[in-house]
Amino acid sequence: MKARLLAVGRFKGGAEAALFAQYNGRLRPPLALQEFPEGRGAPAEIRAREAQAILAALPPRALLVALDLGGQAPSSEALARLCARWEESARPICFAIGGAEGLDPSVTGQAEAVLSLGPLTWPHLLVRALLAEQLFRAQCIRTNHPYHREWRPGG
Repeated sequence: MKARLLAVGRFKGGAEAALFAQYNGRLRPPLALQEFPEGRGAPAEIRAREAQAILAALPPRALLVALDLGGQAPSSEALARLCARWEESARPICFAIGGAEGLDPSVTGQAEAVLSLGPLTWPHLLVRALLAEQLFRAQCIRTNHPYHREWRPGG
């Protein structure tokens, strides 16, 4: 699945960047990362400026998937099915991750899917690595690669 990751904040090296690079390097093809600077000011102003940059970066006909705490938290298997459906749409797929203030409602409102990585709050730079790992896992599920194990109770 060819996709872009539109993310607020910039990697400056460190463990988060290394972890993202590790999992993104396993994806075929890897996510194309486009970073935007974090805004300054009041939270609503920050989210609005960051949203403007994200929405302006969307290619025509983009299928936008927003990562937001208020979204649905699918299982890995359900994410694999969603990825297959998105890929079949033959539209450019863009994942959006906001900054420390989260995504503006203008982004989540335009998104065709709003996903959450669960009820825990994650640092936005770490969310990139978690997303890349889950997209890699979804690829493995779709190709019956042994990376994903279905043995866990309740799975």
